[in-house]
Amino acid sequence: MRLRIAAAVSCLALAGGWLSAAAPSNVTLPASAWPQWRGPNRDAISSDVGLLQQWPEDGPKLAAKITGFGGGFSSVALVDGKIYSMGDILPPKPAGAEADPKKKNGPSTGEQYVMAFDEATGKKLWQTQIGPSFEQTGYHGSRCTPTVDGDRIYALGTNGDFLCLEAATGKTLWSKNFAKDFGGKMMSGWAYSESPLIDGNKVVCTPGGDDAGIVALDKMTGKEIWRSMLGLEGENGKPGAGYASIVISNGAGVKQYVTIVGRGCVGVDAETGKYLWGYNKIANPTANIPTPIVRDDYVFCTTGYGGGGAALLKLSKDGAGVKADEVWYTPAKDFQNHHGGVVLLGDYLYCGNGHNKGFPICVEFLTGKTVWDGGRGPGSGSAAIVYADGQVYFRYQDGTVALIEASPNGYKLGGTFKIPECENPSWPHPVVVGGKLYLREQDNLFVYDVKK
Repeated sequence: MRLRIAAAVSCLALAGGWLSAAAPSNVTLPASAWPQWRGPNRDAISSDVGLLQQWPEDGPKLAAKITGFGGGFSSVALVDGKIYSMGDILPPKPAGAEADPKKKNGPSTGEQYVMAFDEATGKKLWQTQIGPSFEQTGYHGSRCTPTVDGDRIYALGTNGDFLCLEAATGKTLWSKNFAKDFGGKMMSGWAYSESPLIDGNKVVCTPGGDDAGIVALDKMTGKEIWRSMLGLEGENGKPGAGYASIVISNGAGVKQYVTIVGRGCVGVDAETGKYLWGYNKIANPTANIPTPIVRDDYVFCTTGYGGGGAALLKLSKDGAGVKADEVWYTPAKDFQNHHGGVVLLGDYLYCGNGHNKGFPICVEFLTGKTVWDGGRGPGSGSAAIVYADGQVYFRYQDGTVALIEASPNGYKLGGTFKIPECENPSWPHPVVVGGKLYLREQDNLFVYDVKK
């Protein structure tokens, strides 16, 4: 694989357009930082306050538009006035050329990049190739959201190329490849999508190999610290990595890394990589996607498709290990999240319910009881969500954005608008930080002012 910082500045790759309308560990981050996937604590909860509780009829004010991100479904990380993301840049299609509907999933003729922008000017500061682009029937692009840790950036390409980059320049400091270095594989053919976790001196990720399901690397050098052989039993799902990202739990008094892989939800010891427990029931054979939710001794996990569902697990000591007991389970027909994610606020879960549906729903965390169901909601397709200042922001697959009150007292809609230039499916997760709503839409990033 060719790894390089782009040598030439071109209008296509580096110009970056701009329209203006007037934390990982060991690093102290300002309140305005969103350093990784689903925010500082990987829970899709923003600390912003003083935000609009009701939107105008046409939505909040568009503050800025930045272009040059290429194609992809990666969200954005924001630290110190810099925006980091990923995208595919493809050569122009010949005049009159149409996408081949029979094209199989796999690498295409373009290239995938990690990139950095200056938020104040919209200028692209650098871009570094991370591997070939990835194209599927009807859409293409990156999936990972880069992780910012001090002066370094960590990112995973769809082909399993894993890079540590210098934040200021995009220079590659070290690299790995999941297939070559760890025998890695995905549970299905939709490419690596994980966003890496930084924890102390470690960067932790999920190659999905037979003896390297999860690995911990020295974040400074890339040297392997441990690899975990996942002992998950059960016939649901498929072997290999899933599409979720790792979170940290201290359930049962044991620090552990929790994620969803091809065979279901798992926990491994953070210090040694020892496999601790697994839960196979929510796994499906197509794609296990949402990032788990952890609180105290509990783990909530869910997946979509026909074989998914949702469950709450309670972790407890089991001799020298940890066991996970099912507190409740709901089959897919009753409650499941496809891939837009779930937010836990107090004792209630909020998300879009149903496979490729995104029906707004509030569920009691400890019982699985549906508190309210908002029905179809204002948009169509799955909904990616984020919470801020009493509201859940729903970003639907059709480009509809909705403001829904985060309250168990009932479904209350606070406004909607449509993302401009939307190319269905509109999937990247929204970000709310510094009084702004960030919505990646393929080559564009739309920034809205949501302050009161």
